Amino acid sequence: MIISDIISLDRTQCSVDCHSKKRIFEVISEIAVKQNPRLNQSEVLSSLLSREKMGSTGIGNGIAIPHGRIDGINQIMAIIVTSDEPIEFDAIDNKPVDIFFAILVPSEEADTHLKALSGIARKLSDKDIVKAIRKAEDKKEIVSALA
Repeated sequence: MIISDIISLDRTQCSVDCHSKKRIFEVISEIAVKQNPRLNQSEVLSSLLSREKMGSTGIGNGIAIPHGRIDGINQIMAIIVTSDEPIEFDAIDNKPVDIFFAILVPSEEADTHLKALSGIARKLSDKDIVKAIRKAEDKKEIVSALA
């Protein structure tokens, strides 16, 4: 999977003012519905929260990859948000999170889901990419860092 195929400027936000895990999921849900009005915001939010209850999607180093399976989409949707201040997220390293790379996948595509998670985690393991995302002053710089 090529990350640049699933990211876009209209699904990216830089330095969002959020102070809780639930609020960042609400922002992600709002972005998803804005880009695909057929989606139901509460269903997207519920999917993200349900997955998070199974265990934190905070992978360490201030990064989280929240994800959920969604009825009504036919291809993977990535949403990237950075927060102005790190948020307590119960990440595996117990550090707060400021980079959120959310993915929404069609309900029936479990294999695509796993490949996407793997590809994103691999990309975000590059310290130079993460540094560029954190330095980004706008969403163009975030997308450029990931391209």
